[in-house]
Amino acid sequence: MIFTPSNFLSLLRGPLVLLFAVDSTFYRSIAIFLAIASDVLDGYLARRYRMTSQIGACLDPLMDKFFVFIAVGILMREGKFASWEAVTLLSRDFAILTFALYLAVKGKWSNFQFRSIWAGKVTTTLQFFVLLGVTNNLIIPVCLFWCFVVLGVLALFELYFIEHQIVRSLD
Repeated sequence: MIFTPSNFLSLLRGPLVLLFAVDSTFYRSIAIFLAIASDVLDGYLARRYRMTSQIGACLDPLMDKFFVFIAVGILMREGKFASWEAVTLLSRDFAILTFALYLAVKGKWSNFQFRSIWAGKVTTTLQFFVLLGVTNNLIIPVCLFWCFVVLGVLALFELYFIEHQIVRSLD
């Protein structure tokens, strides 16, 4: 089922980034809070009412990434993020892209069951809070940006172990 309340909430993060495009601390903060609320609520509804699906498992993180990428791009254009900060903030996403390329090259894409991962949830939460901090002109400690790199590596390992667990269960 594609048109579930939880998938609808995931899709709302797309238009929310338009609110982030308005050069206003207030509107940007509201957009981030609504993105966080929709992210928490969509997962809760999907699990609570047993409306989980492969589409939802892909849609939710894609909409998170869409929101974060556009918001980071806007903040970079305004000079509120240095390039290295943006790259570290998106480390997990580079790790997932690397893993997707690995699956494609190995011909294992169709056997992989997408689901949320621990490193992904932690990273997304931290990304939203860093965006909120930068939006409100807070200084983000350098060590927090390096945490994103560590989380990216952990995401890669987590996905690799999930993939091998699935392969073992198919044997």
